[in-house]
Amino acid sequence: RRRPGSAAMAAAGGRPSLARAKFLFDLNGFVRIPGVLSAAEVRSANAGVDAHDFVERKEAMRNSKHGTAFSGDESTGRFDMAGMLGWDAPHHEPFRQMLCHPNLVPFLHAVVGEGYRLDHSPLVIAQNKGSEGFSLHGGPITPKGRFIPQLQYRFAHGEMYNTLVAVSFQLVDTNPGDGGFCVVRGSHKLNLPPTAEMMAGEDADFLETSVDQPTAKAGDVIIFSEATIHGCLPWTAEHQRRVALFRFAPA
Repeated sequence: RRRPGSAAMAAAGGRPSLARAKFLFDLNGFVRIPGVLSAAEVRSANAGVDAHDFVERKEAMRNSKHGTAFSGDESTGRFDMAGMLGWDAPHHEPFRQMLCHPNLVPFLHAVVGEGYRLDHSPLVIAQNKGSEGFSLHGGPITPKGRFIPQLQYRFAHGEMYNTLVAVSFQLVDTNPGDGGFCVVRGSHKLNLPPTAEMMAGEDADFLETSVDQPTAKAGDVIIFSEATIHGCLPWTAEHQRRVALFRFAPA
């Protein structure tokens, strides 16, 4: 569902003010930052991807349960690619720039703190039409409702604290109904665990009322807390979905 825009995003080339971004992140557990990458940077990143090979996640490597809302056409897997930071020049350049892109750093400082560090190996994730998604995961508590120290969000004394955030650089457009990244808004603050059926995509009412697929344009960045329940819907568009996914933690 697309939310209406605002004149508050007119400054900084359409990017929201820092105060607005912090409000939306605190409210929803994620925020979309439009236009972080230029068109030239998007082209450069995609050229690097085109020069390397994906690994398709099949069979035991699948990320969804068969016969659910996340399983796609039941045969086409998700496609992963790693090692971008170590590619030969010039292909590594746009991905290294993503680590501390000047259009993004102020927002990362706001949600994870100055001197943030890379956590996990970055990936390029792709989906073709029919590709499976990824069952819902994340959240600040276990299925039994116990606290997970590694996946937490707090706001105290005027500052927000995230133990782990994901930063997803959009390399293609994602339109309404295309699939891809999905999220349960506000779940970074939940106190009761969802059911296994909700997480697996077997609860149709929960999917309809509580799981949202944000839209984005190539060059946008979606920052989300790993304490926010999120997943990936099967891809339905004709063009290939591509995102470069980084995770950052406090230094």
